[in-house]
Amino acid sequence: MSGHEVDLDGGERATFRPSGALRGSLVPPADKSISHRAAIIGAIAEGPTVVTNYLDSDDTRSTLSAVAGLGAMVNPEPLNAMPEEFTIEGVGPTGPRSLGRIDVGNAGTLMRLLPGWLAGCDGGLWRMDGDASIRRRPVDRISVPLGLMGAQIEVTEERFPPIKIDGRVLKGIEYELPVASAQVKSCLLLAGLRAEGPTTVIEPIATRDHTEVMLEAAGARIERGEGRVTVWPSENLSLERVEVPADISSAAFFLVAASIVPGSEVVIDRTGVNPTRTGIVDILRRMGADIEVEPLDDGAGEPIARITVRSAPLTGTRVEGAEIPLAIDELPIVALAACFAEGETIIADAEELKAKESDRIAVVVDALSGFGAEIEAREDGMRIVGTGGLRGGSVDSHGDHRIAMLGAIAGIASREGVVVDGMDAAAVSYPTFQQDLGRLLG
Repeated sequence: MSGHEVDLDGGERATFRPSGALRGSLVPPADKSISHRAAIIGAIAEGPTVVTNYLDSDDTRSTLSAVAGLGAMVNPEPLNAMPEEFTIEGVGPTGPRSLGRIDVGNAGTLMRLLPGWLAGCDGGLWRMDGDASIRRRPVDRISVPLGLMGAQIEVTEERFPPIKIDGRVLKGIEYELPVASAQVKSCLLLAGLRAEGPTTVIEPIATRDHTEVMLEAAGARIERGEGRVTVWPSENLSLERVEVPADISSAAFFLVAASIVPGSEVVIDRTGVNPTRTGIVDILRRMGADIEVEPLDDGAGEPIARITVRSAPLTGTRVEGAEIPLAIDELPIVALAACFAEGETIIADAEELKAKESDRIAVVVDALSGFGAEIEAREDGMRIVGTGGLRGGSVDSHGDHRIAMLGAIAGIASREGVVVDGMDAAAVSYPTFQQDLGRLLG
């Protein structure tokens, strides 16, 4: 399936050659978004929160390290491997440790959510920073509305990390998001927990609601409806238990792989199918994918299912508007599926792709065009004309985990294979990706 070598920069170079059918079953890694929120809200809450199936990845370890540095107790502390179950003893109403530096690594979710909590902790002073990629990711989307709440926040060049947070007493506001973003919404909801009066976030388009679900489970007063989410102040949260389902964003790579590699049939078990996250399933079905979803149970408000996918001929489609936030992280792999479809696929209204770990519009277009795709970048997305397959080639992940895994799936489905430079980036969200892919290929 693949060959590996270490390049001169120390990053992993992997070669993914054309394969036969994918067959078998797997449980993808735990949901990254829910793992981040379990650690943060567990740290805010009073008393112990038992967390099971927390994602073991670079990003989510950064979040655990951050909350531990702020005074939450993580037991047992994860060392070489993440325990299947651990407890977070939250700091409760007393709030976090008042001083400190916080290293977020490459965790954009941590960089954008945590300031919401810290900004309302009067008397605290923190500095948040991360790696070179994080320093290119804009944070003015949180600093501006937090400033309207009375927060004292300094960012670099008025837009980028590092972030300096000087805790203050906040006031609740009503804020209309200029761009739909679950991270910005979540940041403001966390800030609203310690603000004076209610805080309302108005969304132009509905986004993933894991923060609202978890805050409600912890006892926060949340009101939702007609594009509005309101939170009331609450310092006495108790989360008790979180079971993190498998990540639909990680499953997406195998949904596409099994769809485009002839003869494939893959079962993806115990995967989260929150309606605000299943855009990838709806898009692929519309393209003609053979996907069955069997509901299993409902873990603390987060529905879980078994998904079966079989290879099928695909046709082009249009992805835009309200569908974009429901599949924002999966759009790169949708673009790959479009290369194997018949006809034209348009992805529009997706400017948010430019603010991810890389400019995913530019990087995806460069990568797929290098593999032989007929694809062009647009200001808010991309246009792909399906040619029924790809030649292959090479791609630099640019440190972006989703680009690394896209390259791998493109390689096994291509005619000549793909070399991925920086395959180690996949560890950010899916450390066992290559092993799981190898098992499905036999």
